Amino acid sequence: MNAASPASKSQPLIGALAVVSSLVSQNIGAAFAKTLFPLVGPAGMAFLRIGLAACLLVLIRRAWKATPRQDIYRSLLLYGTTLGVMNLVIYQAFARIPIGVAVAIEILGPLAVVLLGARKKRDFVWLATAVCGLVLLLPLTGGASALDPIGVACAIGAAVSWALYILSGKRLASEPGVDAVAWGMVVAAIVTLPFGVAGAGAMLLSPDILLIGLAVAALSSAIPYSLEMTALQRMAAPLFSIVVSTAPAIAAIAGFFILDERLTAIQWLAIVLIMSAAAGSTLGALGRTARDGK
Repeated sequence: MNAASPASKSQPLIGALAVVSSLVSQNIGAAFAKTLFPLVGPAGMAFLRIGLAACLLVLIRRAWKATPRQDIYRSLLLYGTTLGVMNLVIYQAFARIPIGVAVAIEILGPLAVVLLGARKKRDFVWLATAVCGLVLLLPLTGGASALDPIGVACAIGAAVSWALYILSGKRLASEPGVDAVAWGMVVAAIVTLPFGVAGAGAMLLSPDILLIGLAVAALSSAIPYSLEMTALQRMAAPLFSIVVSTAPAIAAIAGFFILDERLTAIQWLAIVLIMSAAAGSTLGALGRTARDGK
């Protein structure tokens, strides 16, 4: 068997750097987007983000030159729909709970993708660790640190959407000549349109709002989703998931510096538990893959 070329060995590293860059951009954009919630609401901001990002991607990537084939319409529809729903519900979560906490719950989606193939006892240890972290975040008490139950429910909905996004995105990433990101964003824009109009109305046409929305769209959608599709082309879904496990920490830092969101010690402990579960379970999955390949 021929040794892997340096270029092929570097592919996972390039993919990992793309994911980290995506997360930084996405969470900075999300924090700035939250500052617009008083003006356009979470649904209005979600549509601005997706709609403007769709326009940017279609124009920049000239997506009309690569019309999707009919045999992948279903995958593309699922990809775009999960993208739209994920943005709608996570913005509803951001409006009610700290960004770092919402992303920690949302990341349970990629974790579920990894644990679908759980076989070993340690996989279930990681599952128990994630559940412990989630329980610490659930609004089970009425204390000062209790989270809004609707916000938690929306974050869980985003987790389900994120899992479907990874699975459908991996399918499309292997399709040559298909601009899945741009066309998926168009589908997502159509999904979020009625909610955005109902939530913000004519405010969506304000020049100032559109300008800020354009910046948020670039930071939160156009740049990150392009980077993620690049990553999915260069790394397996489990490796993608392990790098994504850093998302809650990045989100919490962005929330602290931009929104002055300060988490309690219990919330930080929950975030660390969920991140550890995501990283540990994915390492286990990578180990199994390596052994199976021998």
